[in-house]
Amino acid sequence: MHIAEGFLPPLHAAAWTAVALPFVAVSAWRVNRLMRDQPQVKLLLAASGAFAFVISALKLPSATGSCSHATGTGLGAILFGPSVMALLGTIVLAFQALLLAHGGITTLGANVVSMAIVGPWVAYGLLRGARRLNAPLAASVFLATMLGDLATYAMTAGQLALAFPDPASGIAGSFVKFVGVFAPTQLPLAVIEGLLTVVIVNFLREYSGDELQILKFPSQTVAVEARS
Repeated sequence: MHIAEGFLPPLHAAAWTAVALPFVAVSAWRVNRLMRDQPQVKLLLAASGAFAFVISALKLPSATGSCSHATGTGLGAILFGPSVMALLGTIVLAFQALLLAHGGITTLGANVVSMAIVGPWVAYGLLRGARRLNAPLAASVFLATMLGDLATYAMTAGQLALAFPDPASGIAGSFVKFVGVFAPTQLPLAVIEGLLTVVIVNFLREYSGDELQILKFPSQTVAVEARS
């Protein structure tokens, strides 16, 4: 679920926008540097953004009356680093808000924090951790992207809980309720996203080996992040 237009109180919407802006600014600098230093990966970067746009635009109605969708940001995060996805995710979310009425402009900052910042950083951190433990690449990619997806929804639940605390149980109780709303459809979607990302990574390793070698994936996870 992207938080819909006008759903958050104005102060909350402004606060999440302020949180997102520094990440997006740094992301724009990193993307510009990547395009300058490694122009060979432009097509792969564009494909990562397109993947996030398409897969996150396919929303499915849940049994609880809301909608759920995969995020698609884990792929770009494990290939290019999480900071790159802040800009790509913002572009994706802005287009979806304007063209698909999926999310909103006033809630763009909150949606960027959950889907384009928290999710990618969780996915990237889990991939690095799993690889340091010598876990198989396929298992590492699956775990990273699946839990990155779930982290996005946990963050959204937290944002909604802060805005709408339960009268009896407060923010914690509201968080549990929002997680319960998302869980029935989001858990299987996260598993599907993890499996699909594994398939795509295997495809890229077979047919885009030169670009992955430039990025030093998966041996160093993300060369761009390490040099910045």
